[in-house]
Amino acid sequence: MKDEFSKMFKAMMDQSQQMAKAFNPALETFSVKGFEALIPTLSKDFMEMAFGRTFNREGLDAKTRLLVTIAALTVLGAQADSQLRLTIRHALQAGATQREIAEVIYQMSLFGGLPAMTRALEIAQGVFTEGGEKE
Repeated sequence: MKDEFSKMFKAMMDQSQQMAKAFNPALETFSVKGFEALIPTLSKDFMEMAFGRTFNREGLDAKTRLLVTIAALTVLGAQADSQLRLTIRHALQAGATQREIAEVIYQMSLFGGLPAMTRALEIAQGVFTEGGEKE
């Protein structure tokens, strides 16, 4: 079964790369990490639009929404490294503490497993270190 899934996944990736090349040859070498370096954090206005006015229907504040997003991205595992890094940065900007972020990630070990939790904690530690944020 794993072999069948691997073949299907490889075929899907090959097809995606061919489509990207057909649409825009520059996309063939596109790197998510490169995009992340281009936009390390989004503007406060965008954050307010995306997590404030658009999705906030008198339910959750931006900080809580970002913590929930961190939980979901943690469970997704290594396929969401760049998104997790950006979301952690945004959560810190929205007022989340390092401890709150770490606790959310620890909690997700029950759902995503220890490898996913460990990877997310490594990413979080990197964000904490690079930004010099305090707990």
